[in-house]
Amino acid sequence: MTKNGITVFTDGSSRGNPGPGGWGAIIRTQDEVTELGGGEEISTNNRMELSAAINALAFIDENDLAPADIRVVIQTDSKYLINGMTGWIEGWRKNGWKTAAKKDVENRELWEALHLVARGLSIEWRYVEGHAGHPGNERCDDIATSYADKREARLYQGPRALYTIDLDAAPVDQARKKRSSGKGVRAYSYLSLVDGVLEKHKTWAECESRVKGVRGAKFKKATSQADEETIAKGWGIDLGK
Repeated sequence: MTKNGITVFTDGSSRGNPGPGGWGAIIRTQDEVTELGGGEEISTNNRMELSAAINALAFIDENDLAPADIRVVIQTDSKYLINGMTGWIEGWRKNGWKTAAKKDVENRELWEALHLVARGLSIEWRYVEGHAGHPGNERCDDIATSYADKREARLYQGPRALYTIDLDAAPVDQARKKRSSGKGVRAYSYLSLVDGVLEKHKTWAECESRVKGVRGAKFKKATSQADEETIAKGWGIDLGK
């Protein structure tokens, strides 16, 4: 973060896709940190990712935190959000909110709201890998999943010096991820997703027997419990929450 800039971290979650959803955001200025969160009874991952960014930027706007000379860096693990704001949205607007295939843009009302609150701000959209140990992203995920599960989320708002999470710290599990990412690593489990139902298997044979010949089935080897959680989230399911 530049001396006078603002860094924002956002994340979204849903229990099923669609299902109960939650979003979380952290806004860090030079002197203060503010955590935000919320949820919906029925939502999707993409809707919650958009909602996190909308609410964060609305907070910045309502509190006059970013005049014209202040840069806002938004860190998110949603390529959907980044691609939409940096590449797709202007074309959608010119085409009457139609995609290149002439279909209605999904989540149009949220994209319109995000475009409105982002207008006039100097924003850099920065991708971070989800579930990779980035402190800001991990905290936002905790907030989002708490709201998706209707659990109490204690949100911080106060001096930056008293905030207990080091938002600038390097990801804590990069070494572990590197050790477990290569081919030839022994499987911790095999995951399969059929008709929205996820199952874990001890052997590839068990997994293969469930997905073979099933249209739309998904399957993947997991190399650790954390890898299981990352794969499942990519499929719209949060394990162990």
